[in-house]
Amino acid sequence: MGVATDIILLVLAAFFSGLLMQRLGQPLVLGYILTGVILGPHTGGLTVSNIHEIELLAEIGVALLLFALGLEFSLKDLKAVKQVALIGTPIQIILTIGLGFGLGYFMGWSWKASLWLGALFSLSSTMVILKTLMSQGWLGTLSSKVMIGMLIVQDLAVVPMIIILPQLNNPSIGLPLLAYATIKAGGFIAVMILLGARLLPYLMAHIAKVGSRELFLLAITAIGLGVGYVTYLVGLSFAFGAFVAGMVLNGSDYGHQALSDIIPVRDLFGLLFFASVGMLLDISFLLEHIGQVIIFVLAVSIGKSGIFALLVRMFGYGNVVPLAVGLGLFQIGEFSFVLARVGISTNSIGNDTYSLVLTTAILTMMLTPLVS
Repeated sequence: MGVATDIILLVLAAFFSGLLMQRLGQPLVLGYILTGVILGPHTGGLTVSNIHEIELLAEIGVALLLFALGLEFSLKDLKAVKQVALIGTPIQIILTIGLGFGLGYFMGWSWKASLWLGALFSLSSTMVILKTLMSQGWLGTLSSKVMIGMLIVQDLAVVPMIIILPQLNNPSIGLPLLAYATIKAGGFIAVMILLGARLLPYLMAHIAKVGSRELFLLAITAIGLGVGYVTYLVGLSFAFGAFVAGMVLNGSDYGHQALSDIIPVRDLFGLLFFASVGMLLDISFLLEHIGQVIIFVLAVSIGKSGIFALLVRMFGYGNVVPLAVGLGLFQIGEFSFVLARVGISTNSIGNDTYSLVLTTAILTMMLTPLVS
């Protein structure tokens, strides 16, 4: 049965792992990651055979999560945090790149490898933090709005990073590509706001009149993934397009119904994402490089938390908000996997760097629900 067998194994194992985590009072996300570790290629025994296909399905999970997030949050919700998101996040990225660069230089790495390390450190996990906020009932709080605003800007920053970092030896090529990508991103957002705000709600109203809930679910899924695919074709993030589509639909009369219908689909594909993350964890590599991994995890956890907390405090947020943001966004994110693959394919980073960052990312993702 191929990939169908793999999905059945993952769902069954995730159910029992999730049940165990619930009994232990831990987030279900940890159970899903544990499922990936158990069924991954590095632990032996029963193993998922079509890992690449599972990873592709997991990308749909990321897009659906951001689509659902867009359905819950409007531009009005994000206006309150626009300064810390638009100004604070670029500062955070620069400071975290500096943190990673310093760590790489201290360990004797070349300046290029150290710069890549800092860039990989700078991104947080939209998928993990959103799932954590949902499970703990914190969506809608001021802290969650600050986190989401900063995560959106981080996700957008992936595009220039993918363009610039491989071009470190030839900056004259990278800058025109960056300008072109900026124009494309701005053009897409403008088209979605001006055209999509009228066209998509009209389509939803027309489909709702048919009276078929099945067609309605199919339509909203097609819109979220279809718009995401269009953004992918023009060189932008697949998940970013899905998020924008959700925000556009948020203002329609059918936004709440679309959200309630898409949640079960989102959660199923989200399970595949977290399981695919667990599959990447190589226990033997972790044990062989345990010293370096501990240094990386501590540097990311303490350094990145401090950077986020300090910046949020500087932008005037008090009480528990700086602490909540620092403890929420310290992990290395899923878009770092994408960036790391670009580094490998362009021979910008070595396999050891890739594996170290991957292992650190997974461990910090697993820590997030425990400390948030």
